[in-house]
Amino acid sequence: MEQPWAGQREQALVIQNDVVRRVYGWMATGLMLTAIVSLFVISSPELLRFIFGNRMVFFGLVIGELGMVVALSAAINRLSGATAILMFLVYAALNGATMASIFLVYTGASISSTFFVTAGTFGAMTVYGRVTQRDLTSWGSFLFMGLVGIIIASVVNIFLKSPAVSWVVSCCGVLVFVGLTAYDTQKIKMLARMQFADRDGESRAAVLGALTLYLDFINLFLMLLRLFGQRRD
Repeated sequence: MEQPWAGQREQALVIQNDVVRRVYGWMATGLMLTAIVSLFVISSPELLRFIFGNRMVFFGLVIGELGMVVALSAAINRLSGATAILMFLVYAALNGATMASIFLVYTGASISSTFFVTAGTFGAMTVYGRVTQRDLTSWGSFLFMGLVGIIIASVVNIFLKSPAVSWVVSCCGVLVFVGLTAYDTQKIKMLARMQFADRDGESRAAVLGALTLYLDFINLFLMLLRLFGQRRD
């Protein structure tokens, strides 16, 4: 006779796997939407002029992106699952519009090759985060400090315009986001083990996990592109 706890454990495992699948599903959807919007913008001279020819529009989009990330992360428990999904997709689309600028700076071949390198690196680290028995919690504070350092150095370098500082920041950025990929993957694995009140709770958790990994992927891609991307003449 099957023990009651065995059935509960099996059900919990099913829910956990479902949440993880939804995390990666929404993350992939976000990345595809970003790519589609970027390609659409770069193919339209009118949109290019509208977004990148007017600083107010460009910085308005950037501020809007930051606001959506903060709002989605802070209010995730008060949102419905459908609203959280919509906000994530809108953010991915806005990010695609601003990221179209990379096609103006780097060659298409180097963007493609860097994307595949990023995908391979991300895949390896997310597998590590999933299967390792090591507790990566201790990484959190060091990675956070590294992230803060990268942000501060990047802001300062806007005024310095130093290639050396940019190179160091990019190298440190690769290390930080590689570490964050494994760290966040393990956090999502632990989050998926929680007992959710309903499917809406599962959806919110999946969207938050997807946003976290999406940001890790995008930032790792941009750091690698700065290091290895071939600029247009």
